[in-house]
Amino acid sequence: MTLTLRHSDFRLGFLAIVPLWIGFLPFAISYALIARSAGLSLWETQLMSLTVFSGGAQFTAAGMFLQQANIFSIVLTTFLLNARHLLYGLSVSQNLKLSPLQRTKAAWVLTDEAFGVTANAHYPSYAYLMGASMSVFVSWNVFTLVGALLGNSIPDPLKYGVDFVFPLAFLALLMPTLKDRPAFLVAGFSALLALFLQKALHLPGGVSVLLVGILGSLLGAFLTYREKP
Repeated sequence: MTLTLRHSDFRLGFLAIVPLWIGFLPFAISYALIARSAGLSLWETQLMSLTVFSGGAQFTAAGMFLQQANIFSIVLTTFLLNARHLLYGLSVSQNLKLSPLQRTKAAWVLTDEAFGVTANAHYPSYAYLMGASMSVFVSWNVFTLVGALLGNSIPDPLKYGVDFVFPLAFLALLMPTLKDRPAFLVAGFSALLALFLQKALHLPGGVSVLLVGILGSLLGAFLTYREKP
């Protein structure tokens, strides 16, 4: 019975990500085009998607390879871009009972999208999280391979403005969670703060998300405490 439930959760998590595949397609192909332009072979381009498995980090690293940046700068920059995963990991470890091995697996494949759909699931579980994560992993790597194989025979899809799909997808994940006044206030505050950090202070995306996550969480805790009877 337990094994059946795990398979069911894995399938539900995998299918929950499928509508977002259309958003992965242009980004994966664009990454592959940049990586090949930077001098990476087809297998090196694919290996980065298999091992690093982070769109933002891969985009940045490929671009810095193209600019012949040193390895320290590449590592530091990609670390800052992915700093938000510290918050994701804390949230997952608090809401799901995971063994040390499960924590290691989840940490490797955890993405924004997998975290988002798992956080909104009615009955989140490790199997659901891994199903969502593997749905991202499979589609991202397949689309990377498509871009690497086609090379410069296709135009960069991001030039046509299809990158708006990701913000819409995350907005769709956010809306069901806005059920009360504190949630609306925290969402509004977080959005304005993120714009300020990015546009005014020009902080890296990962650092901005990390700061917004911490300050937004503190505001949410304060508002929730105030509204308690």
